[in-house]
Amino acid sequence: MTKTYFIATRQARYSLLFALPLLLLYEGLAATLSHTALSGIRNGADVLLKTAFIMFGGKWGLTVFGVLLFGWAAVLVWKDFKENPGKLSMKYMSLMLVESVVYAALFGSLVANLTSLLLQAPLAITQGGTFQDFPFATQLVVSLGAGLYEELMFRVLLVSGALALGKWIGLKPGPNIALAVISSALIFSGFHYIGPYGDPLTLPSFTFRAIAGVLLSGLYVARGFGIVAWTHALYDVSLASL
Repeated sequence: MTKTYFIATRQARYSLLFALPLLLLYEGLAATLSHTALSGIRNGADVLLKTAFIMFGGKWGLTVFGVLLFGWAAVLVWKDFKENPGKLSMKYMSLMLVESVVYAALFGSLVANLTSLLLQAPLAITQGGTFQDFPFATQLVVSLGAGLYEELMFRVLLVSGALALGKWIGLKPGPNIALAVISSALIFSGFHYIGPYGDPLTLPSFTFRAIAGVLLSGLYVARGFGIVAWTHALYDVSLASL
């Protein structure tokens, strides 16, 4: 059952449908707070992706973004059901949630310990975070959006794109995965220091986030989008709750 679970839950029907409640929760709460798709405080990756579509699509940009996002997911899920007939296991979905909670609970201490080991610095590392001064509801929106849109941008688009490029130029699987994971992690870390709400750039915080990016990218490769999105979101929500 264990082998079957880990194979099945990487399929689109589980990975994408598992992420759907996270999308609905984020968009619903963000719309409640800001009343529009882009105003107010939202996750930076969300704004970046949607702004790109607005630049090219004008007033239809957000509609195109939504159609492409849901259409792409629907096609992948439909294709998965067609190629692998069978019912969706609610037991598997429940286990995916448990798995994500466990990963989220262990994530912060693991990254902090690895950062401390690499920098030979004390364990207590200040991550920074401009949003800590905002109300909890705003922090919650940003946290949920990090799990959803940062994973969509840095893992689904960037890691998957890098893997496809590496395969096309003939890299062996091991080096290809390593290069995709490390490069995406460095870009992911640097993303947190850009824009008006970016954090002050320090070596400890950059290293912390780069290591976090390596672990998240590795988790994406091993377990798929749904679990890494929920792991990231739950971890960030736990920080907002402190």
